[in-house]
Amino acid sequence: MRDSVKRLIDIIGSAAGLIVLSPLLILVAVWIKLDSKGPVFFMQQRAGLGGQPFSIFKFRTMLYRAPETIDQHQEQVVSAGYDPRITRAGRFIRATSLDELPQLINILKGDMSIVGPRPVLMEQTEVVPPGYKKRFSVRPGLTGLAQVRGRRSLGWLQQLAHDAEYVDNQSLALDLKILLLTVKVVVTGSGIYGETGLNWRTYRDRLNGQPPKDSDVEEAMR
Repeated sequence: MRDSVKRLIDIIGSAAGLIVLSPLLILVAVWIKLDSKGPVFFMQQRAGLGGQPFSIFKFRTMLYRAPETIDQHQEQVVSAGYDPRITRAGRFIRATSLDELPQLINILKGDMSIVGPRPVLMEQTEVVPPGYKKRFSVRPGLTGLAQVRGRRSLGWLQQLAHDAEYVDNQSLALDLKILLLTVKVVVTGSGIYGETGLNWRTYRDRLNGQPPKDSDVEEAMR
């Protein structure tokens, strides 16, 4: 019953959002097109429900490179300082989280939910410990528990811990609380950028070919 109600809320909320925000979406799209060469949208394979891949929609904030040419294992973390990959328009769009709004399309399609664990790269699924794969038992979200508790300023393992906590305690009341906290996070612009030492690539390198362990997450949360 809860899942059906949540899906209904997702459909109504995403459809209403696309209609109400359509003037803003058009303005952002025009700005991106005028600011740099390349498509308006950046589309990329992400892990969705059950870990199955889907194409996520985002406003492009970087100089255009075809997704298939990007080696995510070697890609440098986007830092808070000047990053030559980010366009002039992209700096503002990222700072205001406007780049995430096209995911309303994903929500309407059923790829995502308004609230849930953020969809990770397919490459990131390699470094999710067994006990934390439960994050894939629900649709990924536009916002989630990890996003209101620090976003990208959290380490990879900390994000997984919050994702699992959400799955274990999911409810419509929790979703509403997360939505209200998301407003504060977006307005303050907190946690937009992460740090190199905290990301999933560093964790993968630390594993040195060994499988990820649940105890790694537990240690990171101490």
